[in-house]
Amino acid sequence: MQIQRDVNYNGAPRSIRISNCHVELILTTDFGPRIMRYARLGSDDKHNLLATVPDLNVNSDLGVWHIRGGHRLWHAPESIPRSYVPDNDPVNVEIDDDGTVKLIQPLEQPTSIAKEMWVRLADDSSEVTVTHRLTNKGHWAVPLAAWGVSVMNTDGIAIFPQEPYVPHSECIDPAHTITLWSYTCMADPRWMWGNRFITLTQDIHAKLPVKAGFQNRAGWVAYAHKGGLMVKKFDYDADATYPDGGSNVESFTNESFLEIETLGPLTSLSPGKTISHVEKWYLFPSTSIGSSEEDIENVLTPLLNSIDIKLG
Repeated sequence: MQIQRDVNYNGAPRSIRISNCHVELILTTDFGPRIMRYARLGSDDKHNLLATVPDLNVNSDLGVWHIRGGHRLWHAPESIPRSYVPDNDPVNVEIDDDGTVKLIQPLEQPTSIAKEMWVRLADDSSEVTVTHRLTNKGHWAVPLAAWGVSVMNTDGIAIFPQEPYVPHSECIDPAHTITLWSYTCMADPRWMWGNRFITLTQDIHAKLPVKAGFQNRAGWVAYAHKGGLMVKKFDYDADATYPDGGSNVESFTNESFLEIETLGPLTSLSPGKTISHVEKWYLFPSTSIGSSEEDIENVLTPLLNSIDIKLG
């Protein structure tokens, strides 16, 4: 595993490149914290799983927030202007002896929340550990959840597991919750509401946004894109309360990108206290996931088994 500093990536001259013989990551320090690239070693930007979105901005009372793309750290629930505090200033960097790169944002003044993103690439696999940390530097408790948001490249398919099927004769309890936003049309053809999986396709010609949240007990989501398959793995706490009607996974898409988002439990974060939320990323080569649930299951099963995830 190698770490290079002061790499110029898409106009950000002080980026950090982390690589091994399998994959590479680009972390920005000119702004952020952001991870702007996760891709097979030597592949071009079309095969970057993370999107670059240079021209989309949000104006708020706190200034201009640039979406930029990549992977970012927010705190839920979403609110304007709080969620859109600009992250345009350079971040501090610490690198531990084990290769963990710590991106430390200057204090988010309007919220008194300090954001840190710790990133470690395994020595000899595609596994990346992304630790999202929020610290309350204010004077009173703040209700929030750590929220990892990945802006995925175009023309891909997000895959979310359904709960295992149980016959009505064996169980009458609800299986899980799905939260819908008011602008979401369930009949939109980008959705596939299957028995084993829910999928959401990014379509550059479909301009209307859609978003849904899921109670995801299985602890994984996936994104298939141009011959690559990215899997995110995370913990689920059955005793915790999650934002947005119990959603620990959410997804949004429009014509420009698709977001895969994981959320930690809602917490009343006391002054001086820190919460963390961990994602593990994996990248597999895959020619196609197919078009049916059976195809998806056949592709996913051996890949998920290799990272100790069993399909229900």
